[in-house]
Amino acid sequence: MNHFLNKVVGFEELQSQVEDWKKASLRVVFTNGCFDMFHPGHLSLLDRASQFGERLIVAINANMSVKKLKGENRPIFDEIERAETVAALQFVDAVILFSDETPLKLIEACLPDVLVKGGDYQHSNIVGADVVLSNGGKIEIVPLREGYSTSQIIERLSKSKSK
Repeated sequence: MNHFLNKVVGFEELQSQVEDWKKASLRVVFTNGCFDMFHPGHLSLLDRASQFGERLIVAINANMSVKKLKGENRPIFDEIERAETVAALQFVDAVILFSDETPLKLIEACLPDVLVKGGDYQHSNIVGADVVLSNGGKIEIVPLREGYSTSQIIERLSKSKSK
C-alpha cells in the first residue's frame, strides 16, 4: 500500500488532526474542488495554497457531487483515484472526500485559519467564507493558471478525436 494513502481520512480523523495541529500552533489551510484529470493548474493552486500555512487540507467532491456539478460524463477519474493523486503531493497533509453539495460542514468542523479558492471565485460566492472570517481566519483567492481547466482539456481532446 502506498504510504500517502494514510493522508486520505474520514471526518472524525480529520477533526482530531486539526485539533492536534491547532494545539501545536500550526496554521491550517483548507481548499476544495473536484480535481478531475489532475493538471498543472491544480498543482499550481495546491502549491500556492500550501504556502499560506503549515498544514493543508484538500476536500474533494465525491463522484455524485461531481456529476451534479459537471454533468453525467464526469468525473473522468473516480473519487479514490482523485484522492490518491492529491494525497501523493508532499505539501498536502490531509485529503477528505465529501458528498454534500458544498464543503460547508467540513469548513465548520475544521475552522481553518485560511480558506483558499481559485481565481474564478469572488469573496461573495465562496462557501464558508463567512464562517472562516467570523472565526478570525482569512480568505485567499489564487489566480488561475491560464489554459488549464479539465473542461477545456476534455473539449480539446474531443475536437482532436473528431478530426
